[in-house]
Amino acid sequence: METLLGKETVTTLRRLIAYAEKVFQFSATIVAGVVDGRLQPRIPASLVVQSVAALFWARMGSLNALELARKSGFFRRWLGRPVCSADTVGRVVERMDPDSLRRGIHHIYDRLKRNKALPDQSGLGVAVVDGHESHASYRRHCQGCLERTTGTGETARTQYYHRQVTFMLLPGTRPGRDPVRLLLDHEPQRKGEDEAATALRLLQRVLDSYPRAFDLVVADALYSTSPVFNFLLARGKHVLTVLKDDRRNLCQDAAALCAATPPVEATFGSRQCLWWDFPDLLSWPQVSVPVRVICSRETRTVRRQLDGKKETLISEWKWVTTLPKSAASTALAVAIGHQRWDIENHGFNELVNGWHADHIYLQPRVQRHRVLPVDRLLGVQHLSSIPRAESRAQDPQGPNAGLLGRSNGHRDSGGPRSRPSLTSPSATRLAWLQIATRTHWCP
Repeated sequence: METLLGKETVTTLRRLIAYAEKVFQFSATIVAGVVDGRLQPRIPASLVVQSVAALFWARMGSLNALELARKSGFFRRWLGRPVCSADTVGRVVERMDPDSLRRGIHHIYDRLKRNKALPDQSGLGVAVVDGHESHASYRRHCQGCLERTTGTGETARTQYYHRQVTFMLLPGTRPGRDPVRLLLDHEPQRKGEDEAATALRLLQRVLDSYPRAFDLVVADALYSTSPVFNFLLARGKHVLTVLKDDRRNLCQDAAALCAATPPVEATFGSRQCLWWDFPDLLSWPQVSVPVRVICSRETRTVRRQLDGKKETLISEWKWVTTLPKSAASTALAVAIGHQRWDIENHGFNELVNGWHADHIYLQPRVQRHRVLPVDRLLGVQHLSSIPRAESRAQDPQGPNAGLLGRSNGHRDSGGPRSRPSLTSPSATRLAWLQIATRTHWCP
């Protein structure tokens, strides 16, 4: 395995596993709780779970790469035996119970919460929900594929694709430490339904499992619908979404109020901002409570890479929320509204660029819908940043220092982006439910 991955990567992997065993009881609690649908298994599911966890931690990229390292001393010492073949790993993963994997994620969440690694943001527990298209194909498809027609006339073709809605927790960030972004669950979009309907199904399951994990759900403009708002309000949660629809009375009223009201000058990061905040608006009668609209006009200066010249950019943002001013000031609401991009930067982008999320590990002969709800959710990858996220102060030069690096830039801020490595806090954004993933989608 040292030949395939390098000695430094294997050393870091051993340290990561040791930390996972110590803090999360990875093998005894999480792995032991995973079950599959085989009636008389000769190979325990725990062996496959540990093997696939190492595959994702080390970013091997394929089941065949895992099989090449099956006789490594690393696996003999950790598993007590060699890794099984790629076909066996795929077959067992395909039959794993997604609910047992979700319980593993819940255990990780409980440990992080107990260790005070998931603080609130100014008294608010914040989460974000968003949809993502994992991959598409013109040839291979399964029973769960969505369909669309691309091109026109003689060039028209049917494209098959999968889309899912993902739920991510956005805890607060302690001074001097990188943020923890924890993927909790996701739900595949079904044929004939829109993304908002899929999100409601996901939110119901998350609320049943994590009723006190969050107070506010952040989303993009696609979720600015009365069913989503009323659903969360009825369950004691608040909503904050992007407001983009110019045809809506609410947006038109907000634009008129902005023209007639002087703004408040403020700063957000390096940006100079003009803020308008209008609470208790009744322009959206379909929602059961008055709503609040926040507008932000932001000016920032960027230096173009091509010629090195500075350029001034102006962007305008509008959000609609049920949060009262007593619960969130304008500055806090604007900051939370921009955090919607975290699910893109620390979720979807890192999954693809750093963890081969667009690779299909196995094409099953029969689509297994019972496993789809946990596709692409991973829950142990976030372990590598926990030493820095722990409430207990640690020596930056201590034994866990080598597991950490600098976080990637955010898409919203226009910062630089780098490929995450095994030692970067990017690994924290993933959860180990990818074990039940990529094997269940068609390429």
